[in-house]
Amino acid sequence: QVQLVESGGGLGQAGGSLRLACAASGRTLNMYDMGWFRQAPGMEREFVACINWNADVTSYADSVNGRFTISRDNAKNTVYLQMNSLKAEDTNIYYCAKARMYSSTCYRAIGEYNDWGQGTQVTVSS
Repeated sequence: QVQLVESGGGLGQAGGSLRLACAASGRTLNMYDMGWFRQAPGMEREFVACINWNADVTSYADSVNGRFTISRDNAKNTVYLQMNSLKAEDTNIYYCAKARMYSSTCYRAIGEYNDWGQGTQVTVSS
């Protein structure tokens, strides 16, 4: 069983930046695709970004494409989400997730992920 712990959330300014980190323990991540999702109160959890096992493929939701960057450091067993040009609508709880396996692309569907962190709150003030 893998444990995922997100950090780096908090209060950001519109137009500013935040960097989230997801540290894993209990299992190495280097053979799994990883993803970031977000969820607002009363809303469904939505895809934000994913990265495949060897970091040569990434994919982003249209709403964050060009502003957010997902990356991973397999040596540190950590995945990152660099969030730039923040907008008020980026305010959400952000979750890190491990996919069931690796792929040549990366998984955008929430059903492909079977391990989740506890989430970290990101609040963007305008």
